[in-house]
Amino acid sequence: MNTVSLKSTRLVVALIAAGAIGGASVSVFQNVHVAHALSVPAALSAPVAGTPMALTDFSQITAQYGPAVVNISVTGMTKTSNDGPVASRGQREDPFNNDPFFEFFRRFQQGQGQGQGTPRETPTRGQGSGFIVSPDGVILTNAHVVRDAKEVVVKLTDRREFTAKVLGADPKTDVAVLKIEAKNLPTVTLGKTSDLRVGEWVLAIGSPFGFENTVTAGIVSAKGRSLPDDSAVPFIQTDVPVNPGNSGGPLFNTRGEVIGINSQIYSRTGGYQGLSFAIPIDLALKIKDQIVAHGKVEHARLGVVVQEVNQSLADSFKLDKPEGALVASVEKGGPAEKAGLEPGDVIRKVDGRTLISSGDLPALIGLAAPGDKIQLEVWRKGSTERIEARLGNASEKGEQVASKEDGTPHGRLGLSLRSLKPDELRQAGVENGMLIENVSGAAESAGVERGDVLIAVNGTAVKNLEQVRAAVAKSAKSVALLIQRGDEKIFVPVRLG
Repeated sequence: MNTVSLKSTRLVVALIAAGAIGGASVSVFQNVHVAHALSVPAALSAPVAGTPMALTDFSQITAQYGPAVVNISVTGMTKTSNDGPVASRGQREDPFNNDPFFEFFRRFQQGQGQGQGTPRETPTRGQGSGFIVSPDGVILTNAHVVRDAKEVVVKLTDRREFTAKVLGADPKTDVAVLKIEAKNLPTVTLGKTSDLRVGEWVLAIGSPFGFENTVTAGIVSAKGRSLPDDSAVPFIQTDVPVNPGNSGGPLFNTRGEVIGINSQIYSRTGGYQGLSFAIPIDLALKIKDQIVAHGKVEHARLGVVVQEVNQSLADSFKLDKPEGALVASVEKGGPAEKAGLEPGDVIRKVDGRTLISSGDLPALIGLAAPGDKIQLEVWRKGSTERIEARLGNASEKGEQVASKEDGTPHGRLGLSLRSLKPDELRQAGVENGMLIENVSGAAESAGVERGDVLIAVNGTAVKNLEQVRAAVAKSAKSVALLIQRGDEKIFVPVRLG
């Protein structure tokens, strides 16, 4: 399905579990120096003149809690052809849109098959990290570490090995819970993400490239980060060096408390480049409790598709700041529609918490439970309204809270429109709208295409040219066009000349 195109730098979001282990795995990251992953900063930056500062010493944390960090080895089966991994539907996966380790798997498996393009199951191995949260052997790690696992082996620092049972895994938040049969095990101390401050020093312990109990350190770069494919997780961003094999390992604060689970990196190469992301421990513990109690996880849903509010959209909707989550579409019969939310609403607060970006909304919804009531502060047609919504269950109907990006167009409006006939309205599944017969100028630059259906301007539904002209005339800087393309709706801001 086509969407409004984005002109942005493409980055790889890499899950940081080793795909297939062994010495060959390092070949994927040819530009990564392993010695860097093993190092601990010898000294911090120089203190401000006249302000004495003690150097942070991570040795006590490592000595006390290092034994609670485990190495996880996974054995599984992957369907492959003679050219490499294939998707479950029998087609070869796209190396740019699927697994970031695709090229490594392709090279690793190449030549091992019999018969050109014939799918078959091939043994694969992977490694990750985890940490013990209870003396009887409950372990937290990433869901992607144990995905499709046939056997999971946990190795402790005292070299004992246990076959672990996967109690449950939640791909949505990338959290998994393991259990080994042992007693009186060392455990970590759990902290609170809310107490974490940007700029604070943090420590990671894990098994990058299979090097067990490797210690690395850095600072918290940001909190509440939303990644394109993980909108339900408000990630902790750090510059702690983590690499494949660090996945699932703990992130400690300087008090020795675990405040996150190392999960992903942003990279152009697949290796560490200064951007690491950890799942907040508060969220991970909530998922853990559900898995231990019920063996599954239930997520809440609001039933909206939202997009970012940039300056052009803020001008169009007369917002004082480009903040919040712009509602592009509302699921019919869903919790949002029942609560009275409409396309064009800008959700600015949830339970008193301000939304800076659109990704903040699904992250907050992800922390709630089905059936919870939330209070929304909504900007609608120039005024603030307060709406109460009761959240539904995401398992009842797929993922309903999504986030979209938008461009920043400039220039004239440049649209040629005609009203839709009744049969065209029925075919498009809309109650009102105008067909875009031709597009030029800023609307074309913004991504509007011939054949799109214009549904609303600045949140006001339009059925004829007079309504469009009136809405545009009231706009000083830009207009927000709600268009439908196929089954998808999205607001597109157009800067007026």
